[in-house]
Amino acid sequence: MPELPEVEVVRRGLARWVSGRTVEEAVVLHPRAVRRHFAGAEDFAALLKGAVMGEAHRRGKYLWLPLTESLSLVGHLGMSGQLLVQPTTAPYETHLRVRVRFADTLGTELRFVDQRTFGGLSVHEVVPGDPEGLPVTLAHIARDPLDDAFDEDAFHAALRRKRTTIKRALLDQSLISGVGNIYADEALWRTRLHYERPTASLTRPRTAELVTHIREVMGDALAAGGTSFDSLYVNVNGESGYFDRSLDAYGREDEPCRRCGTPIRRRAWMNRSSYFCPRCQPAPRTSS
Repeated sequence: MPELPEVEVVRRGLARWVSGRTVEEAVVLHPRAVRRHFAGAEDFAALLKGAVMGEAHRRGKYLWLPLTESLSLVGHLGMSGQLLVQPTTAPYETHLRVRVRFADTLGTELRFVDQRTFGGLSVHEVVPGDPEGLPVTLAHIARDPLDDAFDEDAFHAALRRKRTTIKRALLDQSLISGVGNIYADEALWRTRLHYERPTASLTRPRTAELVTHIREVMGDALAAGGTSFDSLYVNVNGESGYFDRSLDAYGREDEPCRRCGTPIRRRAWMNRSSYFCPRCQPAPRTSS
């Protein structure tokens, strides 16, 4: 599933190619793509028609563009969603779900393509007075470590209160947003923390080190255009990222650790996999 760097790459593309344009028509080709818009496909299309797409924003893995002072268009890519800016004359993609045409002469349109239909688009009311038009449906999601307003002290205090393990905490979007399985493993490898390390055992300096490495790995991924393991994640121009070539832990089972040479291990974890170096990231001791 796309994580923060991949979604941020898409946000930047939307900001460049979509923000400021007036919608002429929205066409819903598959109802599941707007299932989170509870009023239905016709209402979704009606709300977009004539609206001016505002500045593209992101909270964790969610995207939104304000439409009016009280409404914003929300997008979530799910596992295979793509927001593409394509020429209006380009052939339609096999899994095209929504088309948004604009009332200008630029000759491009916004297309939502989603093979597995886990993602979607919807229109929601915004938090009253929020300057960015934050949708009320996203208000519970924590800020991410690339956000200037991210509060490290509050995050550390929340970790200590949570009484869980560190990787579970990193994937909890109410504590910190945008971190998924791949970048959690990468940041933990850089910090030399085992994924089952209890959060209550982290000192403030250790938390600061972890946050620093989360920012670094996400910055590196952004510079590489994100991580693409297949053709499903692309930016708005249909291009794949290549950060997967630089991964230190994730997907490298039995390959030597880039620090110490010990083979990377993989363990089943919450219907996913965790990759770690057993020497650099020793498992926490269990009390007898």
